[in-house]
Amino acid sequence: MSNTTNQQWGGRFNEPTDAFVARFTASVEFDQRMYLQDIRGSIAHAKMLTAAGVLTEAERDDILRGLEEIRVEIESGQFEWSIALEDVHMNIEAALTAKIGVTGKKLHTGRSRNDQVATDIRLYLRDEIELILAEITRLQEGLLSVAARENDTIMPGFTHLQTAQPVTFGHHLMAWFEMLSRDYGRFVDCCERTNIMPLGAAALAGTTYPIQRDMTCELLGFSAPAENSLDAVSDRDFAIEFCAASSILLMHMTRMSEELVLWTSAQFNFINLPDRFCTGSSIMPQKKNPDVPELVRGKSGRVYGHLMSLLTLMKSQPLAYNKDNQEDKEPLFDAIDTVKGCLRAFADMIPALEPKKDSMREAALRGFSTATDLADYLVRKGMPFRDAHEVVGKSVAYGIEQNKDLGEMTLAELAQFSDTIEQDVFEVLTLDGSVAARDHIGGTAPKQVLAAVERAKVMLAAR
Repeated sequence: MSNTTNQQWGGRFNEPTDAFVARFTASVEFDQRMYLQDIRGSIAHAKMLTAAGVLTEAERDDILRGLEEIRVEIESGQFEWSIALEDVHMNIEAALTAKIGVTGKKLHTGRSRNDQVATDIRLYLRDEIELILAEITRLQEGLLSVAARENDTIMPGFTHLQTAQPVTFGHHLMAWFEMLSRDYGRFVDCCERTNIMPLGAAALAGTTYPIQRDMTCELLGFSAPAENSLDAVSDRDFAIEFCAASSILLMHMTRMSEELVLWTSAQFNFINLPDRFCTGSSIMPQKKNPDVPELVRGKSGRVYGHLMSLLTLMKSQPLAYNKDNQEDKEPLFDAIDTVKGCLRAFADMIPALEPKKDSMREAALRGFSTATDLADYLVRKGMPFRDAHEVVGKSVAYGIEQNKDLGEMTLAELAQFSDTIEQDVFEVLTLDGSVAARDHIGGTAPKQVLAAVERAKVMLAAR
């Protein structure tokens, strides 16, 4: 990376920028990843300037040719980035001028780095959100495949991490699916607000040139030009919103991760993760560590931190643009990279989950998971629910004393707590009977899980 002196704005200054200050204020080492968006924005701007009569068609063609050559050089690794030129915008503009001469200096007519960078960030984030949406969908498709396959695999459902009622593994995975569906919607909403074009706001007040913002907007695929030039160049709420949506997504993924970590433990022994998603121990040869979900669980802290960083960055900023906003990129870029990495890891891993059905079922048999079914049975026989609750509570206390689950008791043992209990009670005290009884939309019955999977497939197909 070279140290070429920045001549793009030096007319006002009587001495060169201090070498340390040049490095301290430069952003090119991290914002060069927006090169493609910067070139796309410049191409659209050049075409608009030509339509507005500011550039000739020959000048436009020279600019477009030069920008395309620069793109090829960057993607082939031949482009030399300069810290002294500060950022991706100045580097590309200087390279363009070196290639095509004075015409390259005309490209910046009617715009500022302020609206240029705001446009680039929005274009970049818009592109990345599309990739994130695709990865969320891929993860959801993986969940659907496992949920359909395991629609009748019984496991204990928990509240307070205590056995509550039996559910199916497929139903549990569909809960994860629903979380991700809301996350998908948040990113779609974020993209809608991101897709507003700042270009044309110039430094802060607009420009005196006869620009055609609607044309540039259409060329770049924005939904509309920003209505206010001050707001267009100075706010980064769309980046904050992205980090907020990312934080909620990672929060959901930490919940999934925690369950996966628990389920792979010897204490639960509910699932097996294939070796390719785990690592071993340097000292304990028996260990198989669930590193992927553990790392995803940990990476949530990075994204939460980036959200707070951007909120703090924008706090109390007066209108319009301030140099503070250079600090928006690294948190945003890292949040993007982290979210994409976590989603890719999970989308690859989830279809490979191997439930240990016998262990799950055996766990569901412990902890009196059919107690609510017994209460419902008594209510259907005419007993008030609160009285039924008391009867079942006494039955459970007896079971704890005798080390017997409800389904293991004899009719005589159960009937001592209420003469309403008859032989047909055992139909509701089985695990399969319990889950099958929740036969409604949103319930854990196997056929309802399959129906939910089919509805979800239709929803995904419509995206």
